[in-house]
Amino acid sequence: MALKLPGQWVWDSWFAFDGENHHAFYLQASRALGDPERRHRNVTVGHAISSDLKNWVVVADALAPSESPAADSWTTWTGSVIREDSGKWRMFYTGTSREDAGQRQTVCAATSDDLITWTKVENLPVVAADSRWYKTLEGGFKNEPFRDPWVFKMAGETGWTMLTTAELKDSTDPRQAAAMAIAKSDDLLTWVVQPPMSSPDQGFGETEVFQYELVDGVPIILFCCGPIWLSEERIEAGELGGVYSIPVREDLDDINFENATLFPDTSLYASRLVQDKDGGWNLIAFINRVDDEFIGELCDPIPVTADPILGLIPKA
Repeated sequence: MALKLPGQWVWDSWFAFDGENHHAFYLQASRALGDPERRHRNVTVGHAISSDLKNWVVVADALAPSESPAADSWTTWTGSVIREDSGKWRMFYTGTSREDAGQRQTVCAATSDDLITWTKVENLPVVAADSRWYKTLEGGFKNEPFRDPWVFKMAGETGWTMLTTAELKDSTDPRQAAAMAIAKSDDLLTWVVQPPMSSPDQGFGETEVFQYELVDGVPIILFCCGPIWLSEERIEAGELGGVYSIPVREDLDDINFENATLFPDTSLYASRLVQDKDGGWNLIAFINRVDDEFIGELCDPIPVTADPILGLIPKA
């Protein structure tokens, strides 16, 4: 059964595997809000556990906003979970604050010994946009997109890499300003933001919820983009937005987002690639809109593979 909650909408998700069970962390908000667009500013991070990625047991929520003043005093948004070499778990997530009227997005972090009880680290945020390359409030822009951290170890490196959503400060076209921002760390504590891994004018205004995985031997970048951020060219080509993928080099050099391909099921958004216990790759995303109605639940796992030209495709 898909992860569907009677009292809450569920949308963006990220996953961890403890060696026996899968842990889903997801954004949730009460359906009593009435208008699903209100969910973004009334959000907590839920948590459910499954042995098969299909049947989920909901447990205690993982995170909620902090008291003001704090980098996450308004929202705790999308993130990722990694296991440190010590065995401790670390979650990186997006924070927005009431002090910035919710217009500044930064990366926050929390740690856990058991994936159940989470303690936010001190001195949040841990990473923020660099005004040399990205749109920031400090740089005079009306908002500061810097969210959805995906943390992993790049092939051949001992340190950690973080990919985030951002916008390029020098772009003149809001529908072409998307950036895949990148930061590096040796210890998961101190991060150095680097120049973006993408260039302007490659077809997207914002690219969300990045993930990098080596899928059946093919290095893949996964992301999503809604219709409000698609270039005119992609809209004219009939695209509705949704889940996109790009085959890339393992060192992430020379990425061209013009090569991104849309996953066939356009009702899905904010997807994740998750390996099952047999090592097979699955796509799990939230069901966005069907017949113009917001659904707000996670889909069942969709078996997928990757093609070096076509990107992510359903497995036959």
